[in-house]
Amino acid sequence: MKSLLCAALLATFPLVAQAADSNAFDGTYKVQAETVHWSNGQLPEGFSLSITLDFQDGRIHYQSVNDTKPNDPKRNDFFIVLDDQAHPLPGYTRYNEIRGRQLSGDEFEVLHQLDGDVVVAEFWRFLPDGRTLVRRGVGKSPEGQSKAFEETFLRVK
Repeated sequence: MKSLLCAALLATFPLVAQAADSNAFDGTYKVQAETVHWSNGQLPEGFSLSITLDFQDGRIHYQSVNDTKPNDPKRNDFFIVLDDQAHPLPGYTRYNEIRGRQLSGDEFEVLHQLDGDVVVAEFWRFLPDGRTLVRRGVGKSPEGQSKAFEETFLRVK
């Protein structure tokens, strides 16, 4: 019985250790527009997006600035709790809930939901080089049209 308990604890140790190291992903990342693929082909000219991530106590502080239109930048600022539960996201019209979970030591799932319906599903992967984030997923526009996307970001800070 004692050896089973030890084996169970050892089996969970890698994920716990990886989660504790997730602050290694803290930083500001800038999209590499030349690597972005949107399945609908409607990537805006001059696409520019920066995201800042701060991992803390089982959640991610997510801040982004889309300054594709420099005179009208779009900003996001919210927390993603990594418990695979929907949490209210007040102040947003396109979605009103956020749901997140850690899939592995370097992978995360983030779901933007509107009253329980997934509007944007993102899958993040931090590459071993320690400076690259790849974000893939599917998003539905306010008009109800879906597109798949893949975006590569490089850490700038």
